[in-house]
Amino acid sequence: MRICVAGAYGAFGIKHLDALAAIEGVSVTSVMGPTRAKIDALAAERGIPHAATDLAECLSREDVDAVILATPTQLHAEQAIACMRAGKPVLIEIPMADSLADSAEICRVQKETGVLAMAGQVRRFNPSHQWIHNKIKAGELKIQQMDVQTYFFRRSNMNAKGEPRSWTDHLLWHHACHTVDLFQYQTGETASECFGLEGPHHPELGIAMDMSIGMKTPSGALCTLSLSFNNDGPLGTFFRYICDKGTYIARYDDLFDGNENPIDLSDVAVSNNGIELIDREFISAIQEGRTPNGSVHEVMAAMETLDRIEQCFT
Repeated sequence: MRICVAGAYGAFGIKHLDALAAIEGVSVTSVMGPTRAKIDALAAERGIPHAATDLAECLSREDVDAVILATPTQLHAEQAIACMRAGKPVLIEIPMADSLADSAEICRVQKETGVLAMAGQVRRFNPSHQWIHNKIKAGELKIQQMDVQTYFFRRSNMNAKGEPRSWTDHLLWHHACHTVDLFQYQTGETASECFGLEGPHHPELGIAMDMSIGMKTPSGALCTLSLSFNNDGPLGTFFRYICDKGTYIARYDDLFDGNENPIDLSDVAVSNNGIELIDREFISAIQEGRTPNGSVHEVMAAMETLDRIEQCFT
């Protein structure tokens, strides 16, 4: 499988390059980025034969079988549609779009073309959350509440590498998207009730720096989500699963019980790297001609819930 990574030298582009290097039978044959000097340097450093600043150039190549989009969110819909129209399966980094309308258009074009399109909802693939999901599927656990904190200290427009962004991040459509999708995936239900509150907007960035979100499923499971770009402390997203039989705390690819005892995840998946696992699912789905876990149509339910939450802000 020959892959093009677009947005390759961004924080998550690098994560995908590292993940793909661990997958047998996969090679990155093309990378794309907006700055010629940077993308050429990355290609040379990684031994990648082709680099471009234009996605269309990458899509025209015969040595590109599929594309991973790690580009700015505002470009996702246009670029994902271009990939599908070129007949190239596409994995779209989270979120697949920053509006319900753009998400719906991606889904429409996928149906029209029949080309595989997957959204990068990596939380589904983190071993910690997979362990919980397997227990739920086996009838051993039932979620009563998910209590989630997504905290960063980001009062300027910097990315995860500490470099200036070319676009503005967003707590709802980017970061809350992870939890909204995961809550609905783990419960197997769509939120029947939801609310959202946002704090003051940053005077320069124009985005809310704090949010509080609540959801409830028809069966009564609750999710309470707090998000902040103002948090000066431990950074990241932390999940507390309060279940009928136990409490569990997930921190990315690690899992603990309610008393902070670590849980062995060594037999959950072939890797403990969630990015590698989502890339493996994308590649396997292409090779096997099946719908991937996290197809754009499946994730559309999360985008619809995000839109309902956004309406609470107005």
